Amino acid sequence: MNDCIQEQLFTEARAPISTYRMQLHKDFSFADAEATLPYLKSLGIGDLYSSPIFEARPGSQHGYDVARHDRLNPELGGEEGFQRFTSARRQLGLGLLLDIVPNHMGVGNDSHWWQDVLENGRASEYAAYFDIDWTPLKPALKDKLLLPILGKQYGEELEAKHIRLVIEDGTMRIQYFDHLMPVAPRTLPIIFPTESPEADELPQSFRDLLRELVHIPPHESIDPKLVAQRREQLAELKPRLHTALKDPALKDKIESAIEKINGVEGDPGSFDQLHALLESQPYRLAFWRTSSEQINYRRFFDVNDLVGLRMENPEVFRETHCLVRRMLARNEITGVRIDHCDGMFDPRQYLIRLQLLYIASQCAGESLSGPASPSGIEQPIREALRGYDWAKSQGPLYCVVEKILEPRESLPREWPVRGTSGYDFVHFANQIFIQPANERKFTSLYGTISPRNTDPDEIIYRSKLQVLNNALASETYVLTNLLSHLATADRRARDFTDSLLETVIRETIACFPVYRTYIDERGQYTERDTSFIRQAIQRAKHRNADADASAFDFLMNTLLLLQHGEEDVYQRQLYFALKFQQLTGPVMAKGVEDTSFYVYNRFISSNEVGSSMKSFGISLETFHTSNQDRLANSPDALLGTSTHDTKRSEDVRNRLNVLSEMPAEWAQVVRRWQRMNAKFKRKLEDGRTAPDPNEEYLIYQTIAGAWPWQSHTAEDRNSFTERIKQYVSKALSEAKINVSWVNPNPEYLDAVHGFVDSILQFGRRGVETPFVSILERLMPCLKTFGAINSLAQVVLKVASPGVPDFYQGSDLWDLSLVDPDNRRPVDYQLRTRLLGELQQQSVAEAASGVLSDLTGGRVKLWTTHRALHLRNTADELFRRGNYVPITAEGELGEHLIAFLRINNDATQACLAAVPRFACTLMRKQPHLPIGEVWGSAVITLPENAPRSYRNGMTDEIITADERGRLRLSDLFGTYPVALCLSTRD
Repeated sequence: MNDCIQEQLFTEARAPISTYRMQLHKDFSFADAEATLPYLKSLGIGDLYSSPIFEARPGSQHGYDVARHDRLNPELGGEEGFQRFTSARRQLGLGLLLDIVPNHMGVGNDSHWWQDVLENGRASEYAAYFDIDWTPLKPALKDKLLLPILGKQYGEELEAKHIRLVIEDGTMRIQYFDHLMPVAPRTLPIIFPTESPEADELPQSFRDLLRELVHIPPHESIDPKLVAQRREQLAELKPRLHTALKDPALKDKIESAIEKINGVEGDPGSFDQLHALLESQPYRLAFWRTSSEQINYRRFFDVNDLVGLRMENPEVFRETHCLVRRMLARNEITGVRIDHCDGMFDPRQYLIRLQLLYIASQCAGESLSGPASPSGIEQPIREALRGYDWAKSQGPLYCVVEKILEPRESLPREWPVRGTSGYDFVHFANQIFIQPANERKFTSLYGTISPRNTDPDEIIYRSKLQVLNNALASETYVLTNLLSHLATADRRARDFTDSLLETVIRETIACFPVYRTYIDERGQYTERDTSFIRQAIQRAKHRNADADASAFDFLMNTLLLLQHGEEDVYQRQLYFALKFQQLTGPVMAKGVEDTSFYVYNRFISSNEVGSSMKSFGISLETFHTSNQDRLANSPDALLGTSTHDTKRSEDVRNRLNVLSEMPAEWAQVVRRWQRMNAKFKRKLEDGRTAPDPNEEYLIYQTIAGAWPWQSHTAEDRNSFTERIKQYVSKALSEAKINVSWVNPNPEYLDAVHGFVDSILQFGRRGVETPFVSILERLMPCLKTFGAINSLAQVVLKVASPGVPDFYQGSDLWDLSLVDPDNRRPVDYQLRTRLLGELQQQSVAEAASGVLSDLTGGRVKLWTTHRALHLRNTADELFRRGNYVPITAEGELGEHLIAFLRINNDATQACLAAVPRFACTLMRKQPHLPIGEVWGSAVITLPENAPRSYRNGMTDEIITADERGRLRLSDLFGTYPVALCLSTRD
């Protein structure tokens, strides 16, 4: 065992060469994914990268609502389908990077753990699995679980007979439309009250059974002996109860009792008995709007039926990772991506356990054997690795985390992971194509369009406060309750009111500069995290000059564990600090990504997950530095450009980026559109005009970015218009200015949809609208140079340090918007045919052919395929080779992004070179930037670099002169991007 453990520790994780992300669901199953594997292999992909595949709630379109962790999703094909898929994948030599979801799980009628908690409350064996506050501020919710599932007020729904007692197959349940909740066994006598005349008609054995149920310990029990007694009694009583409730002799009496308790519509008093039954349950049914303030369990953001798991509980880790262990042991998966890592109580602890689980799977087999720790890791493995410094190791398991880094923020070095899932690369690979010199012009234009939305920092602050006051108010109350107890125990803080403490918490979180800090169970902070906390406190103090500054100091000292006291107080401080950082991340995500990104519309290409809406381009130096940092710290991190979470696809962004090069032309058409389209706006009864100018500007940018390459028929136009309307509905609801998910305004949205219809739909006799006519004059530049940006981005992604990741469908042009638009079906038969046709031609012939017509996206398919071919040919060079920035001499310097990947002994190198700001280079004429347009511009290779290269796109040989100079007109002689591998002289 020890030899195996040591071998695993010193074995480098198998990193993918490249990945291709697929979204699996009932309409795209294991069998469908299996059918695509030959195409992906031919394309050059190394590993499939799958969305979660464990059993999710019925009909799930994404898999992040896992309902069972111990089996594969039957809607995808279950175990049998997965094994066929695995066999086919292995035959082709493809790996599988699996997305797993440790932070939360989907709950509902079929969730065994959740239903058990609803039935048994705190006494449930699964109560500690979920992040539930059993002692919330509201006394009526003590020892209860709030279920905010009702469409109207509780009393109204009760007396409308929407809440009913039902029986099926010997089991009593509470039903509310599609929701089913168990009836706690101890409360069943309420249905059959002993004082009623009907009770005498019940068999003595059934009455005895009801009396026995009354005497089991209550669901509030937390004393281990009482809990054990309760479970033992229920194990004996429940089978008897089930048999009795199915007894045909009792059927009429049971149905009569159910009919009576369900009340009579119009007679409020007839519902008292059902109300009493509901009040006795371990849960409390409530109007859905109460969730934001009163819900007493942690959720995935504000989604009520995605409940937070207490992954810090070792038993939860063990029970949720048994299938992961089996798959690792059998090599059915070759790596994992951790979803929503920031949501967990202690991410570092979880990630270490995951590496231990991998070692256990390799050294002890696919299932637990012998003495083990509560987390399900064999004792010999735990002992052998006790005290191991995981900060010095990235672990033997290839693992990446979904972690959004703010610009200039780095991944915690203490985590045994290979890096992030790629959102940070989205920022750099997109911003490099935005012209920073024109920022002021776009800011000025936006100021005239929406003068109230010109301060992005203020928008972020207000949006985060809005989230804290509404969607995540209940989570704030939990923290306030914890901090209030700490203050009460401190004579220097006991006079702080709950209202003041709540304000201090909200304001500090609203001012937090990053998603979260990472104090762990040991109470250890890094200097980086300490500075983030101090910075947030100082900002909050500055914004709240009238508030008691000492209350902010109390919060800071508590978070930094500087409040000296007894061990019990210290542990409560530590718990508060750990809970506090669990909330800052969701607030940042909801406040920035899901609110501010739809409010500050200066230049929406920058409003992207992993990026910053305040950004407007970066320098070449910044781009190169980011690549060098990644090579030094996380060379196996994923590199994303489009994902299932991005707000718009890479191709939409790259098209919008062209606008950054033409500020005057863009400002002119926007102002013209505003004038000509004013008549299509609608004034509502409340005085508002829909859409407002800010929303109108968002619509214009979105249409320009997503405008189809081809749109020949009215059906094509209708389809595009509906997509835009669906997007606008989501965007405006997320912005929460004129409409929101909580307060929808159908009249307002109808007016905005009417506006979209008016500017996009054909007029009488198929006449084009003036808006589209003007747009079409702009599109040749946007299409051509947006395409060049996209091709350049493919090359940068494949050649940069890291693992290039491709989102489903992005191998051709993909002009998708935010989900669900980016989940539309992908035509793999078309891709297979196009790639096959290209592979039948010579490299030079295919390269020339794809440039003849950009419309269908064959040029992107070819660029992707050839770039991946080079990556596969020289993987070690791309993975570990040195990174050397290359600059062009002369006035064309800003129009080139180039770098060399070269091994240590300089025997092999790869040159990546792509155009930048091609629209400006071509003087806004929609032609490809190839050949003599580059004039006499040259790049000079390092003195020790090889001199001869083969261009992977065209198969051309390019040779530097005796001084190591390469002419750009040769490098881009026949193809607009270059990825060249050195040749042997």
